[in-house]
Amino acid sequence: MNKRKAEFIRFIVIGGINTLNYYLVYMLFHHVWKVGYGVSHVVAFTLSMVASFFLNSYFTFKVKPTLRKFLQFPLTQVVNFTVTTVCIYLLVEQLDVSTSIAPLFAIFIAVPATFIVTSKILKREHSAV
Repeated sequence: MNKRKAEFIRFIVIGGINTLNYYLVYMLFHHVWKVGYGVSHVVAFTLSMVASFFLNSYFTFKVKPTLRKFLQFPLTQVVNFTVTTVCIYLLVEQLDVSTSIAPLFAIFIAVPATFIVTSKILKREHSAV
C-alpha cells in the first residue's frame, strides 16, 4: 500500500476517534448540561481539534508535534469548521434534522478536504507562523 493511502486510512481511524470524542462532548454539553447546540458544537469542536493535532501528528503522519505546527493546525480546521457549522445549521434549521444527529452528517461531509489540508500543515518542515 502506498504511503498516501496508508496515511488516509490512519486519518480515517483517527477521525473516527475524534468524531466519537466530539460527539460525546457535544452530547454532554447539549443534552446533559442543556447548552445550545451551537455553543455545544463550538466547545466540542475545539476540544476534539486539540486531540486531533496530537493524534494526527504521532499516529497518522508520524511527525513530531511542535508549537509552530500546533499554532498552524487550526488552519487545517477552517474548512472543516465552516463546512460542519453550515451543514449543522442547514440540517437543523432548514431540514428539521435532530440536533443529536446533524453533527454526524456534517462531519463526514468535511473529511476529504480536511485530510488534504492537515497533511500539508503537519508535513511542512520549514514554514513561518
